[in-house]
Amino acid sequence: MAKKGNRVQVILECTEHKESGMAGMSRYVTTKNKKNTTERLELKKFNPVLRKVTVHKEIK
Repeated sequence: MAKKGNRVQVILECTEHKESGMAGMSRYVTTKNKKNTTERLELKKFNPVLRKVTVHKEIK
């Protein structure tokens, strides 16, 4: 049976990569508890194309 609960899978996308105009995308997949964290996630993650840590925001 599938697990039931408040955890949902979310996609994080780099904000600086869009502005740089470089090809490709930096995305991460993670989970969050939608009951405790109702707003969109913002985490600092490593962007391999830009080779630095950047802010990644939840999309959709």
